[in-house]
Amino acid sequence: MITETHPTLAKSGYASVNGLEMYYEIYGAGRPLVLLHGALGTIEMFGSLLPSLAQTRRVIAIEQQGHGRTADIDRPLRSEQMADDTAALLQQLKIDAADVFGISMGAGVALQLAIRHPHLVRKLVVGSGNYKNDGIYPEVLAALETTFTPEAFAGSPIEAAYIKVAPNPSGWSTLVGKVQKLTREFVDWPSESIRAIAAPTLLIVGDSDIIRPEVAVEMFRLRGGGVPGDFVGLPSSQLAVLPGTTHMTLVNCIELLLPILSAFLDAPMPEGR
Repeated sequence: MITETHPTLAKSGYASVNGLEMYYEIYGAGRPLVLLHGALGTIEMFGSLLPSLAQTRRVIAIEQQGHGRTADIDRPLRSEQMADDTAALLQQLKIDAADVFGISMGAGVALQLAIRHPHLVRKLVVGSGNYKNDGIYPEVLAALETTFTPEAFAGSPIEAAYIKVAPNPSGWSTLVGKVQKLTREFVDWPSESIRAIAAPTLLIVGDSDIIRPEVAVEMFRLRGGGVPGDFVGLPSSQLAVLPGTTHMTLVNCIELLLPILSAFLDAPMPEGR
């Protein structure tokens, strides 16, 4: 049984980066671990997991453009830009390198952070991540046009969480539209860019996720996995498929998630890294 306690907030504030006033919170002490929330989310998305992580780590939770306490600006949402924003914030906080855990949209940001700013990423955890358009079930992409609307989220917990903390609560509709456009206009990332990531990588996906399991396996192979470890040794990257888990429930499955996450982050770095 994992006992949840409320972590002590060590620091919070805003950093001026790339035209944004970007919000962050820091908990605990130890090796830095950056948390990157999913689309439409806030730091509170990690509420079930953060207390345990902060017991042994310096957890840095960040809110991206237009999300949570970070006000929107006049530019589209792009994973590459959000990765650059995150890198600028970490540099302001004088973080030379950190472990990085992103979920959903945050997984895309984490991947781009490892691609564009490899010196900042020690270990990489990709939760429900994707790098290609057909990595998402086609019926999910179709639903993007009909059910992923501000009206569909009216009265939902995710809308309520936004309204509670956003500097401009009336910006909800704009945010939903930008997230919809981010997904609709996504262009596949080259396989080689995924293969070239230097950081050891843990890929986590729910067995009933919106991400097709075949694509999680493809990413695992690109990251050096899919080999007979008894003969050639274990790769530096790992794949975890959580049973009975959906895209929305993955981050709250702490009984399954926390032991896997902790074992990966606490393990020694591979030789040569």
